[in-house]
Amino acid sequence: MSMFIGRGVLRAWSGGALLITLVMSGCSSKIDTAPPAIVKVVSTRPLPMQIIEWDEYVGRIDPIEEVEVRARVGGHLESTHFKEGQIVQKGDLLFVLDQRPYQIVVEQAAADLAGAEARVEEAQAQLKQAEADLAAVESQRDLAASMLERSKRLIAKNASTQEELDTRESNLKQTIAALEVRVARIALAKSAIVTALSETNAARSRLKSAKLNLEYTEVKAPVTGRVSNRVVTDGNLISGGTDQSSLLTTIVSLDPIHCYFDADEQSFLKYVRLVEAGKLSDLRSMQVPVLVALADEPGQYLHQGHLDFLDNRLDRRTATMRGRAVLKNPDLILTPGLFAKVRVPGSGKYEAVLVPDTAIGTDQAEKFVFVVDATKTIQRQKVVIGPKIHGLRVVRDGLKGGEQIVLRGLQRVRAGTIVEADFEQTVALDDGLPDEAPPIPEQDRIPSYVSGESTRSREFASSAH
Repeated sequence: MSMFIGRGVLRAWSGGALLITLVMSGCSSKIDTAPPAIVKVVSTRPLPMQIIEWDEYVGRIDPIEEVEVRARVGGHLESTHFKEGQIVQKGDLLFVLDQRPYQIVVEQAAADLAGAEARVEEAQAQLKQAEADLAAVESQRDLAASMLERSKRLIAKNASTQEELDTRESNLKQTIAALEVRVARIALAKSAIVTALSETNAARSRLKSAKLNLEYTEVKAPVTGRVSNRVVTDGNLISGGTDQSSLLTTIVSLDPIHCYFDADEQSFLKYVRLVEAGKLSDLRSMQVPVLVALADEPGQYLHQGHLDFLDNRLDRRTATMRGRAVLKNPDLILTPGLFAKVRVPGSGKYEAVLVPDTAIGTDQAEKFVFVVDATKTIQRQKVVIGPKIHGLRVVRDGLKGGEQIVLRGLQRVRAGTIVEADFEQTVALDDGLPDEAPPIPEQDRIPSYVSGESTRSREFASSAH
């Protein structure tokens, strides 16, 4: 009995399975013959545009001049004449040391100089006296010689005695001896003058040195810039005149100002090739423009300058090339130590194809876009992309610029999908970067190694005083 029941159940199951199979086959045939569904997407066209690429680096603002203010002489610090953190001008008084010891030295040196000058005058007077004595003795010599000649003529005529002749000869010899003494006195007087002049020059040099040391007791700002806090307070004894002198404060110049950045090896080689191809100015010619933005200036490159230094070698440790831009800083916003976003021209001007980032898909390491062909069918196109410019992505290879591509809805389509595409225009945004980078003309280049003497700095300095 149970066996018959089992066979009945088996027959019933087999019949049901057959029925299900037939039904599914019928449904499958209906699905295979149904037309594919049309997917709605939003499409756009790439934007051809003349651009240049701006490479981005992280930079650090640094002063052109940074001075550690130290006294050139030692002594007690008597007074301070600046407000910490203010703008000071070159030559402004910062500190005063006790001047009394140096004033005494100046007075002593002045007295020594006066004594030396008096000795010069005395030696010159002695020379004049010796020259006058010489002239008198020369006259006596001439007279003695003349009288001797007369005696010789008289004695030849027996009109004079031998004794008188001997007396005349003796007088001539004495006169010649006196003449030699006067000549020696003149030489001695001239030597005294030379000695006195040397002493005078030495005394004058000591006086200049004493006055210079007295001047050094007033410590003045060597450059224009912002002064730091005072390291030594009034009343302290400080050392000066050596590399170990007491540090008093520091000053950094602000206008113009430098911005340092490091470019990797590949970027440096790219710039060299661009220069060789004539698409970029010589990197060392101070003609390459540079744009700088601070941390709170996204999309704004308000500070413009130019490249004014490129190192002579790559750093062996980091394989980077150190570059430096010089910038004007009339409002003193660029403060030494700030980080900055630095932009440097990374290409010549060329016609680029730009697309929105949302139109680009990623398949592992491959980038692609979906192109809508004339039959509204999706075609997958591999692309090579570049940097982002004006809010759009540069497509280096894969698109010519006239294609219709899927902008939104990439997840709903694949190659072969038929779509209904609404069109949306691609618009370039303003990212603060210009589309050209002409060489900086010589008259517009910012001089480096010059203390800032801007009007703004002078206003700060006058208000601080």
